[in-house]
Amino acid sequence: MRPLTEEETKVLFEKLANYIGRNITHLINRPEDPHSFRLQKDRVYYVSDNVMKFATSAGRSELASLGLCLGKFTKTGKFRLHITSLEVLAQYARFKIWIKPNGEMSFLYGNNVLKAHVGKMSDDIPEHTGVVVYSMNDTPLGFGVTAKSTADSRRLDPTGIVAFRQGDIGEYLREEDTLFT
Repeated sequence: MRPLTEEETKVLFEKLANYIGRNITHLINRPEDPHSFRLQKDRVYYVSDNVMKFATSAGRSELASLGLCLGKFTKTGKFRLHITSLEVLAQYARFKIWIKPNGEMSFLYGNNVLKAHVGKMSDDIPEHTGVVVYSMNDTPLGFGVTAKSTADSRRLDPTGIVAFRQGDIGEYLREEDTLFT
């Protein structure tokens, strides 16, 4: 495991800022329990410094995972968030969309969020901004990117796409063979 380079850190923070905005400082500035970002086999982990000290006794080849996997870097240098980062995104999310029970299964099967499925949404969400998708009882189901702003979404027909799905908790079952490898 190694620390991220300056360019990797920039790409990671740009992606996280799309979803959590200035709340990214809450991830970095934790004096009571310091955490850091580490890279292992193109995957970025959010690790407690105490746990990281213990991990130094294990060799690189023996270390499979450590901390919370936020996502991975592609071969082209882009960063893709994994569903395992939902815990962090949901905790610090700026914008949220709640979907009705009739749209939950559709979303969990990998479909986008339609206007007919939206129960409520945060005010003033800009277009192409990261959102966290919740069920009506405030359970985080996944995350995505808005297709339209809040004002434009209200004028859509019921089959119009409000948010493009980027990740959902159904991925734990659909991609269980490749999610952690």
